[in-house]
Amino acid sequence: MASAGVKIGSTVLKGLGQKTAVPAVQLHGTAAAASARISCTVIPGDGAGPELMDSAQTVLKSMGVPIDFEVLHFSEINHSSSQSLEEVTASIRKNGVCLKGVITVPEASHSGELMGLNQAFRKELDLYANVVKVRSLPGVVSRHKNIDTVIIREQTEGEYSAIEHESVKGVVECLKVVTATKSYRIAKFAFDYATRHGRKKVTAVHKANIMKLGDGLFLKCCEEVSKLYPNIEFEKMIVDNTTMQLVSNPQQFDVMVMPNLYGNIIDNLAVGLVGGAGLVGGASYSANLAVFEPGAKHTFDAAAGKNIANPTAALLASAKMLQHVGLRKDGLKLKGAVEKTIKAGKVRTRDLGGYATTKQFTEAVIKAIK
Repeated sequence: MASAGVKIGSTVLKGLGQKTAVPAVQLHGTAAAASARISCTVIPGDGAGPELMDSAQTVLKSMGVPIDFEVLHFSEINHSSSQSLEEVTASIRKNGVCLKGVITVPEASHSGELMGLNQAFRKELDLYANVVKVRSLPGVVSRHKNIDTVIIREQTEGEYSAIEHESVKGVVECLKVVTATKSYRIAKFAFDYATRHGRKKVTAVHKANIMKLGDGLFLKCCEEVSKLYPNIEFEKMIVDNTTMQLVSNPQQFDVMVMPNLYGNIIDNLAVGLVGGAGLVGGASYSANLAVFEPGAKHTFDAAAGKNIANPTAALLASAKMLQHVGLRKDGLKLKGAVEKTIKAGKVRTRDLGGYATTKQFTEAVIKAIK
C-alpha cells in the first residue's frame, strides 16, 4: 500500500525575477486504519548496516506494529548481492517509505560513472531534504549538554552533482551546481519545519563571501523565504565560523539549513558532539517519499559481523518512521525505550564505554518497551 499521511501542497514564491513552485511536505502522517498494514522497503546497507537493520526489524516485530518489510540489498561494493537502482527505487515508490542502512561510497568508481549509487539513489527519488535532529541524550557522557538542533541539508545538487572533467593533463574542473528552484525549496522546507515544530530560529549556512554567485544565490533564496515567516528569527553564518561556533557554543543553534557538502560535514561534526555516529537518527524526504536512516553516514566496517555496533541510530530512525506513517504512539514508545535504556546505563555498547553486544542492547530496548 502507499505510505500513509504524506500531504503535498504548493506555494508560489516570488524572488530573483522568477516564480518558483515549492512543494510543502507534511512530515508526520495521519493515523493509519487499525486493520491496515504498511509495507516498508528495507535496505540493510554495508559494513555493520545489516546487523543494525536486523536490530530495528527485531524490535519493530516485537512491538507488533502492522508493518511488512520488503528487504532489498543495494550496494556499490558488493555487486553480486545488490539489486539494481531501478528495482530499489521502484520498491520505495510503491511503498512510499524506506528504512535504510548506510551504503559505502568508494573513493574510486567501480562502474566508471562519476555519480555513485548513493547519490544516484537520492537524485532518482528526488530526496532533496535530509533532516538530522541532534540532541543530547541523558546517560551519554559528552563535553556539551543541552544540545537540541536540527540540521537540514539540500542533497540533490551542489558539489555532489558529479560534473567534473580533466580539461588538460593534471587539471580537473569540478562544477558546483546551485539553482534558485532547489534553494527556494530547501529554504521553504526549513522554515516550514521550524513552524510546525515550534522552533524559533533558522540559520542559513553558506560561503557566499567566496563563492559569490553559487552560495550567493542560495543565501538570497533563504533571505527571500525568511520574509514569509516573520515569527521565525533568521540569521546567516559563514560555514567555517559555523564549525567553530558549534564546538564552542552549540546551544545557540535551533534549525540550520545549508547546501549539500556543508550539510554532510556539519552533520558529522554535530553528531560527534552528542556521543557519536551510533546515536543519531535521520531522514531524507522528497515531496511524497521518506527514507529513514542513521544521521551520520558511517558504515563502521571494523564492526561488521562482530555484534558490537550500537543500534541506537537505527532504532531512533525507526521511531521516526513509525510516527511518519501514522503510528505516533508506537514511535514515541520506541524512542522512549531507547532513551530509557541509555539513561539506565546498565547495557552499554562499546562506543558508550561498555561491553554489551548489539543483540544485548536490542533485547534491553525490547524489555524497556514491555
